[in-house]
Amino acid sequence: MLQGVAYRMLGRVADAEDVVQEAWLRWSAADHAAVREPRAYLVRTTTRLAIDRLRQVQTRRETYVGPWLPEPVRTDLQTAVPDGEERAVLAESVSLAVLVVLESLSPLERAVFVLREAFGFPYAEIAAALDRGEAAVRQLGGRARRHVAERRPRFEVDPAQQRELTERFLTAATAGDLDGLLAVLAPDARLVGDGGGKRKAPLRVLFSAQKVGRFLAAVGTTPIPEPGYRFLELNGAGGVLFTSGGRPYTAVLADVAGGRIQSLYLVSNPEKLEHLLSGRPPWR
Repeated sequence: MLQGVAYRMLGRVADAEDVVQEAWLRWSAADHAAVREPRAYLVRTTTRLAIDRLRQVQTRRETYVGPWLPEPVRTDLQTAVPDGEERAVLAESVSLAVLVVLESLSPLERAVFVLREAFGFPYAEIAAALDRGEAAVRQLGGRARRHVAERRPRFEVDPAQQRELTERFLTAATAGDLDGLLAVLAPDARLVGDGGGKRKAPLRVLFSAQKVGRFLAAVGTTPIPEPGYRFLELNGAGGVLFTSGGRPYTAVLADVAGGRIQSLYLVSNPEKLEHLLSGRPPWR
C-alpha cells in the first residue's frame, strides 16, 4: 500500500521505492510502544516524504528534455487485486491519463487526491497525515477533484477493442504504413513521447492524425538490433513493449474512444523501462 501511495504521488517506481525505504528506516528507529497506530504512522511518514520528494523532482523536471511522462507499471502483476470493481479502481487510479493530470496539481492537492480517491482514507485521517485542519483538507480535495474532472479525458475501457486497435496499430507502425496508421488514429489524435534525451522521441506533443502518423511511420521502420515486442497490461490498460536484444526499448500505451486511438504515450527513456521485464510487481 505504501508503495502504491508513493508511486501515485511521484510517478516513478525508483522514487517510490526510495520513499518507502526511508519511511521504514524511520519506523525502525521509532519507539514502537509509543505508536498507537502503526499503519497511520507509516502512511503519514510516506506521504510527507513523498511530498518533499515531489517538490524536489518538480524542479528537476523543468530542465527535462522533452515531455515528462510517468513511469509505466505492469498492473497484470498485481495478483492480490481481484477482478471486478477493485481492479477497475486500480486501473483508473494508475492510468497514464490520470497520472499526467495529477502532475498539474500542487503536492498537497495530489496527496489529498491520492489518499482519498485511490485509497478511500477518511478526511480526518488525511488531515492528521498532512498536519492540516480537516476543513482545509476538504477544500484541497474538492479543488483537486474538480481539476482532475475538468482535464481528465474520458476514454472507453473495452479491453477487446483496445487490443484489436493496438494490434492494427502495431502492424501498420512496424510496416511504416501511413494509411494503416491513419485508419486507427482519430483525426485529432495526439502523441506524447518521453525519451528523456536518451532515445529518439518528439520534443513536443504532436497533434493531428497526419503528424502522429508520419512520425510513427518514420520511427517504425528505423532498424534496431534484434527487434521484438510483447503485449502487456500497463497502468491498467493494454500496452505494447518493444524490445531490442531482449531488453525493453519503448513502451506504448493508447487511449481509445469512438473506435479510434485518441492519445498515444511513448515511453522510451531507458531509466523508466528496465523493471517491466523483471517479473515482479512494483508494489504489493
